[in-house]
Amino acid sequence: MAYVDVILAEPGEQADTYYTYKTKEENITEGSVVVVPFTRNNTPKTAVVFKVYDELHEKGFSAKEILGKEEYSFPKELLDTVLWISRRYISRKNDALRLIMPPGKGEAAPHLEEGEEEKDKEVLTLRQKEVIDEIAPFMEKAEYKAFLLHGVTASGKTESYMNLIDIALKNGKTAIFLVPEIALTKQIIDRFKRRYDEKIIGVIHSRLTKKERQGEWMGILKGDKRIVIGARSAVFSPLRDIGVIILDEEHETTYKSDMTPKYDTQEVAMKRAMAHNAVLVLGSATPSVTTMYRAKTGIYQLLELKERYSKVPLPLMKTVDMRNELLSGNTSIFSTELTEDIKKCLREDKQVILFLNRRGYSNFISCRQCGYIMECPHCGISLTYHRGPDRGVCHYCGYKETVPEICPSCKSKYLKYFGAGTQKVEETAREIFPDVQISRLDLDTIKKRGALEEILNDFKAGKTKILIGTQIVAKGLDFDQVSLVGIVSADITLNIPDYRSSERTFQLILQAGGRAGRRESQGRVLIQSYTPLHYAITCAENHDYSGFYEKEIAIRESLQYPPFSDMIQVLVFSTDEERAKEFGLKARKYMEDKVIKEYGHREAENIYPLSIAFLKRKSGAFRYQIVIRCIKNRRKFYSALLYEMREEIFKGKKGVNVTIDINPYSFM
Repeated sequence: MAYVDVILAEPGEQADTYYTYKTKEENITEGSVVVVPFTRNNTPKTAVVFKVYDELHEKGFSAKEILGKEEYSFPKELLDTVLWISRRYISRKNDALRLIMPPGKGEAAPHLEEGEEEKDKEVLTLRQKEVIDEIAPFMEKAEYKAFLLHGVTASGKTESYMNLIDIALKNGKTAIFLVPEIALTKQIIDRFKRRYDEKIIGVIHSRLTKKERQGEWMGILKGDKRIVIGARSAVFSPLRDIGVIILDEEHETTYKSDMTPKYDTQEVAMKRAMAHNAVLVLGSATPSVTTMYRAKTGIYQLLELKERYSKVPLPLMKTVDMRNELLSGNTSIFSTELTEDIKKCLREDKQVILFLNRRGYSNFISCRQCGYIMECPHCGISLTYHRGPDRGVCHYCGYKETVPEICPSCKSKYLKYFGAGTQKVEETAREIFPDVQISRLDLDTIKKRGALEEILNDFKAGKTKILIGTQIVAKGLDFDQVSLVGIVSADITLNIPDYRSSERTFQLILQAGGRAGRRESQGRVLIQSYTPLHYAITCAENHDYSGFYEKEIAIRESLQYPPFSDMIQVLVFSTDEERAKEFGLKARKYMEDKVIKEYGHREAENIYPLSIAFLKRKSGAFRYQIVIRCIKNRRKFYSALLYEMREEIFKGKKGVNVTIDINPYSFM
């Protein structure tokens, strides 16, 4: 008889512990997936074995017997990753475990369609060869090393990645290739399947059905799949013998989980690469400030690709001061220069991308007589106006409300729409260019399965001449005939109340602009702005990453923002506002007392007072937050403190909950 400690693959705080069972089966080891009887009703539950031993920890304890064992099991490395995630991101063990569990039932894998053309390997440039030669020795020796590949847009980063994957496969290893956006997955798969046997390619992302994901997952676990391509969750693929993990567009916010556990994909990838003695490669034309700082301080090795693969110059960037447009009498969301440049592109049978990082028609709906603003009853933020049908939509919880004909507050008829979203850009473009095929790419247009691929295929085929989109269009899409990119409003992300707002603005301008002129001739980018002298915009206009980094890192250091600290958000929420506030105050007092005892009153100043979250209500819950600025050598202390606080203050308390987010990409 053997005894095992398991963690249940179930939600809820009662599963956040080890449960002990006995078994007569000899082939149960660490990582085995088992079915156990749970609660008094002996309800069958799936669990994973984390420890195996011959004798019970405490005498007199009567352990229930395991009901059965699944055919598959997990490598110890993934079990260690689960426990590490629980500690690092202060999450429940069972929530961390569920990250690695298979996503559904069934074994039907999605079919990868045949490629449109046979395509051999691209001829490497001298600089690409030098980059690969820097990385390859570590792969040959099976020695962990992390690299930051800073390559301008269209510099051949993807071909460099594929050459590294070639080396991994040659050495009998496997590879994980991560992309930040589902929209990129098909383009990458199309490229990979022209180079490799599609049977060895596994695909993991959220737009697959559960049955499809299960089929892919089982193929990866059995060893049939040697290359895994996917979005964030693919970092947990149950591969063995990993040789290289690649994060393309490493700067993207989608690599940070917005659901518990709120893990950072880059950190998880580093943890797994270390465990496998593998190479980690982070690639971007606009690396995050934190990642570049790590490269500058020796945590990563910096490699650069400074020229485009095709030798075509980087696009010509120009900023249009929209204040001057207003003074000249142009109240359109398109500057005169942008309109004329679009006309020129269309005459030359080229394509245009118009970028605006806000969907919907207008930002908010307000009464010009009394100032009333339509708000979401669940989240307390302004509703965004969407046309067809006319309604206000909450972009957080999805609440929808028909726009009334009169103001609910003062009964006037002066309800108007303010600001602009992608719907309004589309309407304006159709008015100016009525005979041109125009498409919009945002979350509203790709809800239907297959819609995303249809929009991109039409643009690739040249049917669509103008593509209007949110940040989806800025994430690595590669189209030959795009010669103009218009940044309709560069100021939107600058006005977000977040210390990363300048960084996000700089990145989005350069990334969106990088879609222009990738093949034959130099592209052009017009940046429309009401704050044209802001350093994020002037540096982007000049393709000056170094200049932006130096300005931004100096500001971060002076304010002790990341990477010089960790910013931790403790979010307390409840449908009862007073209860949320009460427990928020309790949590802060608990942490303050512990910090003062350990480090004194000065350190306690880094625990900011309880405040209403920027998004006060979400999905009906009132939200209060405590922000902690944690200097680096205090990380272990605060991790332990936050775990204790959650157990002491919130465990077993109904109607109130807490989430903890370390370095969130948004404090909304």
